[in-house]
Amino acid sequence: MSVETVDRIAADLLVAGVKSGGALLVHSSLSFMGHVPGGPETVILGLLSALGPEGTLLLPALSYRHVNMDQPVFDVLRTPSNVGAIPEYFRTREGTVRSVHPTHSVCGVGAGVDAFLGEHHLDETPCGAHSPYRRLREAVGQVLFLGCGMRPNTSMHAVEEVAESPYLFGSMVSWWGILADGEEIVGRCRRHGFAGWSQRYDRVASVMQDGGMREGQVLEATVFVLDCEPMWERALEVMKRDPFFFVERST
Repeated sequence: MSVETVDRIAADLLVAGVKSGGALLVHSSLSFMGHVPGGPETVILGLLSALGPEGTLLLPALSYRHVNMDQPVFDVLRTPSNVGAIPEYFRTREGTVRSVHPTHSVCGVGAGVDAFLGEHHLDETPCGAHSPYRRLREAVGQVLFLGCGMRPNTSMHAVEEVAESPYLFGSMVSWWGILADGEEIVGRCRRHGFAGWSQRYDRVASVMQDGGMREGQVLEATVFVLDCEPMWERALEVMKRDPFFFVERST
């Protein structure tokens, strides 16, 4: 781990618009950052340094490739994520807390982590009213895209749920959860479907031209920082006019 690199990452993030003391959900690609001494740990330390002791760091730990109708068990400590090297490292890092959801869990650390993650298991959809994605909006949080472009924007699923998008939902399934203390729970969840549709969440840039989006550079990676409240407001407005604005037909 390089202290110099940690400091540079933190400085770059603040210049890009990340708010110290805020709540930040991070989508990331380690490979697009160039050579990072210390790998994911250095990136996490840079993010935490930028947020400061009052901030909350959140990373998606989506596991929809590992938990399905054939394998319906979600183990909060052992089920891997399927969204890249940094989130998977963060999931196993000491002190990280993970929300309880079979397909769309979120990991986090920081001042507000319990409020963001503690009730996700109560939702019967991936991004429901108790989910970290909805609570990030309520907390006036931000979403950071670190070298990955804006297509992997899980928060848009929460927007789609509120908008009741006609393409969104698949079947209702039962799942079994194993909590960190070994307790077992049983839940039901209506999975996201997207049958015949591809996600185009990068189009959110076109509705954020009046503010709430900033572009910057962290090491070799291009980054985008979105403020949740205007993203939600403008995305919902667009979807009232065109429910299919953020998807396109699969080829």
